[in-house]
Amino acid sequence: MSALLSVIIPTLDEELALGPTLGAVARAGVPAEVIVVDGGSRDATVAVARDWGACVLRAERGRGRQLRAGARAARGDVLWFVHADARPDAGAGAHIRAALRRRGAIGGHFRVCFDGPTRAARILTGLNPALNRFGLCYGDAALFVCRGAYEEVGGFRPFPLFEDLDLVGRLRRRGRFVCVPGTVAVSSRRFAGRSFALVFAGWAALQGLYWLGVPPPLLARVYRPIR
Repeated sequence: MSALLSVIIPTLDEELALGPTLGAVARAGVPAEVIVVDGGSRDATVAVARDWGACVLRAERGRGRQLRAGARAARGDVLWFVHADARPDAGAGAHIRAALRRRGAIGGHFRVCFDGPTRAARILTGLNPALNRFGLCYGDAALFVCRGAYEEVGGFRPFPLFEDLDLVGRLRRRGRFVCVPGTVAVSSRRFAGRSFALVFAGWAALQGLYWLGVPPPLLARVYRPIR
């Protein structure tokens, strides 16, 4: 796969995390355009993105809306969605190329490793493969997809959360969505200074309600206090 890769990164007040992520993307070893879609940052996020040579777009706040806007502006034949606090390994480009050569593959994701020495990071890193075996794949796994397949299923919906599960579910009905052997290091900052048990229970409760059919916009009303 030698086609142009479009890397799309949604941001909101990510000045500390964004630089290392853009550095990791630059070392991925694949021709790429990098699009940072900002949802109204009040810090130096936009300046950091421009310092790294990224194209900066503005969009209404909300990961689903931002990712959708970035994909619409992208020129690449392959879309790679990377969270602002996720750092793909140096072989990421080769993993993407190899994955898309597999028969029937339309996209995929990386293995997730949560950073830091905390118990929460170890538990989440160990839990991730089990979730993958049940077909659960989240945006922090650095999702990538062929543009044609992305457009055929309608792309990201403008959901405030669970936009990732929604898209992956539709893609899996279209073709193979594979897990590559490479890793992406993800920040475990969401658990810093908080009770891991309470945060995880809140996440699990939201997940259960989503699968029961509660609309994401309604779930978003309680997401921030739980987080």
